[in-house]
Amino acid sequence: MPRRSTAVFSAVVLMLISLVNPVSAAADEYPVSLRQAVPITMADGTVLRADIQSPAGEPGPFPVLLAQTPYGRAVLNAEMSYFVKQGYIAVSVDVRGTGSSEGAWVPFGPQETVDGVELVHWAAALPGSTGELGLYGDSYKGINQLTTAAAVGPNSPVKALFPVVAGNDLYRDVFNMGGLPNAEFLPLWLLLTGTQSLTNPLTEALASGDPQRVLDAARVALQHVGGVAENVLPLLTASLTGGAEAFDGDYWQARNPANVLDDVVANGIPAYLVGGWDDLFQRGALMNYAGLQNAWAGRPTSAAMNPRQPVTGRYQLLMGPWSHYSQPGFDVAGLKLRWYDHWLKGVDNGVADTATPLHAYQVNSGQWFDTTTYPFTGTTPTTLYFGKGTTGTAPRSANDGPLTAAPPTGSGTDWITWTPVNSTCTRSTFQWLGGANLLSAPGCETSNTERETGPNSLVYTGNPVSQPTVLAGPINATIYAQSNTLDTQWVVTVTDVAPDGTSRPLSEGALIGSQRAIDPAKSWYGADGRLLMPYHPYTVASEKWVEPNKVTRYDVEVFPVFAKLAAGHRIRVVVTTADTPHLVPTLTQLPRLLLGIYQLKTGPSTPSSVTIPLAPESAFAAGPAG
Repeated sequence: MPRRSTAVFSAVVLMLISLVNPVSAAADEYPVSLRQAVPITMADGTVLRADIQSPAGEPGPFPVLLAQTPYGRAVLNAEMSYFVKQGYIAVSVDVRGTGSSEGAWVPFGPQETVDGVELVHWAAALPGSTGELGLYGDSYKGINQLTTAAAVGPNSPVKALFPVVAGNDLYRDVFNMGGLPNAEFLPLWLLLTGTQSLTNPLTEALASGDPQRVLDAARVALQHVGGVAENVLPLLTASLTGGAEAFDGDYWQARNPANVLDDVVANGIPAYLVGGWDDLFQRGALMNYAGLQNAWAGRPTSAAMNPRQPVTGRYQLLMGPWSHYSQPGFDVAGLKLRWYDHWLKGVDNGVADTATPLHAYQVNSGQWFDTTTYPFTGTTPTTLYFGKGTTGTAPRSANDGPLTAAPPTGSGTDWITWTPVNSTCTRSTFQWLGGANLLSAPGCETSNTERETGPNSLVYTGNPVSQPTVLAGPINATIYAQSNTLDTQWVVTVTDVAPDGTSRPLSEGALIGSQRAIDPAKSWYGADGRLLMPYHPYTVASEKWVEPNKVTRYDVEVFPVFAKLAAGHRIRVVVTTADTPHLVPTLTQLPRLLLGIYQLKTGPSTPSSVTIPLAPESAFAAGPAG
């Protein structure tokens, strides 16, 4: 079985652009022919560039795999050649404004979707093509698989998708958490990808030795400079300073796969998703799965799945113990080949024949489980309450409080101050750099000790569980608190505490207090009405400053988990007011947070708590992955 990766990448640039997965060891069938920098003229006259790999000397016809990337099309040639050797034509294209393609890059911009539809029909008409096509790629390329598939309409050449680590709601999944900008990933990603867009065309032209190509590349690079200046830098600036893109407005809504999943299903295009519990899109992969299954069943794509609804093998998710840039120990390429072979070549290999299309790795147990719905069927939403007193399990924290199943009978107050920074030795730092330990030491991703230490950390620890217990699904933390400031900042981490005191982080969530408003229509609730996943609008209109010295309720969305708690282990909830370097307040939020002193309340009328779907080990039956 695959195990959680702790690989350390040697450079930030490689981490942000390398999206290569391990390939299958299947024997080669065809030699590979490569055509580079093939021009494709879009309807508006902009020329995009593609690399085309095909089985050498073979007339075909062969199905086509199409990838659209901002990271440089040549990076994909090695991994896509595997499929060419198995009888496919592989096309990798620099999206508009990147690589050697003309134009200005607008990250995830609507024009990319328009280009994607044109590229689909162009690629399907290539010599030697069957006219049928699968979309290919992970991360950015996985996201534009979904948006392109939604836009092509019914009866298009697109017959299959395989989005790996693709987002659902870009604002909530990765670029912000709880209304706070992701200062760890966003600046590096935008600036390094933008820089690549300037250097790639010149590097390629200089390597050719053709003076005319160098002149053409210089012209394209100047267009890319304009794109960075007009689109990339303003996005970064607005996100960090409190401009329009710091809120979930039209900019982000126009880019969300969540809003087009029903079109993917209406167009009849099947999709196999791959996600990871330590991935940037830890939340999004599960939301995409639920949305596609809901659309197929005729339900709202944003709703929680119903345990009794029908499911289909046309939409599957493999959710593994992985971070963003690789899936070590698992032959993802081989699974892709089976999926494409089935839908593009008509191979009856059984890959779509399943009554349990959600394949989830259970953290801590090392086992895979096949199930149907998200939230996970068989769980019981359980509320655990913060309490007063000490447990002796977290003596380095400010409070060392209990976490109990019984509602509190006495009231209490735990004090904590707002702090701009805390330790970088956390799972969070590892996760939001895509799985690299560049800003923390190895081992920090599996230990929460540093976050639980000092006066700016409130810790609540439950009793040891008497039998193995599974934490499965979205989590909501409810905090009642008063503050002396006009805003508050909350970070909540859920951990698994072993008998020897080791505290392993499982997931986290955050919230800026001024965005505490909830949209009940988009929030998820348990059968008994308990709030499981709060949906905060995060808009300009929903922003409401905190009233000083008034007890206020905050519901913090903690990203989903699927983890086994062994007998004798404990659930722990850690509350802090910073998550360095992942989250920083915007320049408009910062003045409202300075010198903040918070009083977190416990008691019958202010029951600060966490609600986690729990289940006995027997609720899930282990099965093979994929």
